[in-house]
Amino acid sequence: MKNYLNFETDIKNLESEIEKLKDPYNQSGLTEVDTGKISKIQSELDEKLKSIYSNLDPWQTTMVARHEDRPKSKFFIDSLFEDFIPLSGDRHYGEDKSVLAGFAKFNNQSVLVIGQEKGDDLDSRIERNFGMMRPEGYRKTIRLMQLADRFKIPVISFIDTPGAYPGVGAEERGQAEAIAKSIECCMRLKVPTLAIIIGEGGSGGAIALASASKVLMLENAIYSVISPEGCATILWRDPKKMLDAAKAMKLSAEDLLELQIIDEIIKEPLGGAHRDRNQMLQNLKTSITKNLESFNAMSTDEIYSDRKNKFLRIGRNKGFMNNLDNLSSLSPPDTNLIDTIKSKKTLFIGISLLLVVVISLVVFL
Repeated sequence: MKNYLNFETDIKNLESEIEKLKDPYNQSGLTEVDTGKISKIQSELDEKLKSIYSNLDPWQTTMVARHEDRPKSKFFIDSLFEDFIPLSGDRHYGEDKSVLAGFAKFNNQSVLVIGQEKGDDLDSRIERNFGMMRPEGYRKTIRLMQLADRFKIPVISFIDTPGAYPGVGAEERGQAEAIAKSIECCMRLKVPTLAIIIGEGGSGGAIALASASKVLMLENAIYSVISPEGCATILWRDPKKMLDAAKAMKLSAEDLLELQIIDEIIKEPLGGAHRDRNQMLQNLKTSITKNLESFNAMSTDEIYSDRKNKFLRIGRNKGFMNNLDNLSSLSPPDTNLIDTIKSKKTLFIGISLLLVVVISLVVFL
């Protein structure tokens, strides 16, 4: 049974009509299939899908990203990779089933695959904790990323989580520290790293694994510091204002590409990734192949520097830095103090006169 979102009523009606026409054994008895009418309604359906999905607002995009039928990390791992060997445990506390991780083959190349997994039904979602990782999950991925770095194996991560698990036990076991260590580990790696946001990329739970050389994002995925409902609750004390929050947060793929937070948008089939999984797999495989090959001519030090400079460039387009190609530190470029004073001569004279007036008033009054 297909699941439909609240803005897909027309799509649901058209698809129901097509299904009835395709079934010759309807209530009227045995009839012929009217292929002409089916083709006509199919054309109407395609037009309706194109009309709706080309004009999604940020909240509708959020709903598509959370769609019940949207392909999850396990599906992509099983379909895109060969000889996947899952590895478990953080060697400190235990196993976290909200994240799948292990070594596999992609185009005959060894890779480390990490996938945040929400689950496909109620039982699996409870078992996977709805994709919300605990500290042991992040520590497991750190262990495996360090192992991949040692053997020069690229890392591919699938991001799909509403956020890190906020439970008491997780906080007691050092949730914030585990996320920080995971970000640090991602930034220190000297192998190519790809992070692919396939659904929700929520808060530190996502960025802990998305601090990658290339951040790719499916067309209808979202990536933000907090959920729209959480943002609306904090700002307006009203979770129903999630549409306003979603618009303000710039969480869609197009907004994030413009802000240079992500590196590429991967096109989805018309109507979302869940409508044509085979086409989605092909688009994703093409993108992964292209991005992995872009690192073939780079040394380990160049890969490390490229990732570091990529994150240092974020938000600096209108800042004080002149050379954004090589940002070796967070410090602004050195400037000659005399030259600075000369260029701001009028400003310094004005400030000096103001200080003289203030001092005079303090002394004589």
